[in-house]
Amino acid sequence: MRRSAVSAATRASADGSGWFCEMVRSELTSAPLGSSRCTSDVHARHTGLNLGPVRVASVAFSRVCSRRTATRVRRDGPGSYQLALATQGAFNIARLRNASVVAGGLVLTDTSRPMENVCLSDYGAVEAIVLEIPRTVLPLRSDRVDRILAEPSPVHTGTGGGTAEILADFLHSLHHHGPRCGPDELPRLGSVALDLATACLAQRLGAEARDETPAEAHARAMLQRVLQFIDDNLHDRELTPQAVADRHNMSLRGLYTLFRDQPTSVAESIRRRRLARCHAELARPESGHRTVEAIAARWGFASATAFGRAFRNAYGITPGEHRAAARSLSTAPCVQQISR
Repeated sequence: MRRSAVSAATRASADGSGWFCEMVRSELTSAPLGSSRCTSDVHARHTGLNLGPVRVASVAFSRVCSRRTATRVRRDGPGSYQLALATQGAFNIARLRNASVVAGGLVLTDTSRPMENVCLSDYGAVEAIVLEIPRTVLPLRSDRVDRILAEPSPVHTGTGGGTAEILADFLHSLHHHGPRCGPDELPRLGSVALDLATACLAQRLGAEARDETPAEAHARAMLQRVLQFIDDNLHDRELTPQAVADRHNMSLRGLYTLFRDQPTSVAESIRRRRLARCHAELARPESGHRTVEAIAARWGFASATAFGRAFRNAYGITPGEHRAAARSLSTAPCVQQISR
């Protein structure tokens, strides 16, 4: 099995139905779709990335109706779960006698069950990021998971809480940055995605499912929650390991244990993230009116001297030298054009 692969396809044609279904069959899921009804002039786009235990795909399509019949399901075999983050448009998803309209948020489907999806044309094209999870990999009881199939769940509010929002952010990051990662990194990212999805689904299912979730999945989900909290509060000079531990109702020792297998400690993670934000902002032309000291303070550094020393140790040049180099690069094309 390929551990990493990126695929992309785009098509707009009058006979797009067969092409689109074949593309979904071969790229989005190992279980083929059943019969489909599509209007003419089908527009569709797909990109996919293998992440070891799971696969993430981004799909966009218009005016598509797809159906999986019981006969097709029996012929296809076990199938997989698909956790979709709807980012644009809306579609109707029908399973058994239940039907739901998905317009944003997360929805879980099972390719081993009959279902029908219909793109609602009034909402425009549908776009979604889909995490495909083999049924044998998800560490939750299938009879419990069945309860939330085809039921939309909001990302920012309601059941699932912060875990759903962190999962959504992570899926967006995988979609945008995953193709640039090396083959050794992709399976690790897949493990994180699986753990976050497990924690999110367990949160929706209640206490019994959370108790069944492996400790490793809980720990990785908590680590992602902590890192997200750190990223959201880098501007706060009071952001310390103790503050992070207090915010997440854990002891300082528990927080250190959470970071035990990470390449950096909690404090070092905070410092490196602050430096990275400063490094990026110093290179932006729109931040040219801000002094180096102001940018350092903006991202939580209390001492300009300490910031300058840390920046030089991390990047080998001073903040001022980095800003000057970025300015020279941004103006170089203009100078060439004038010289002509």
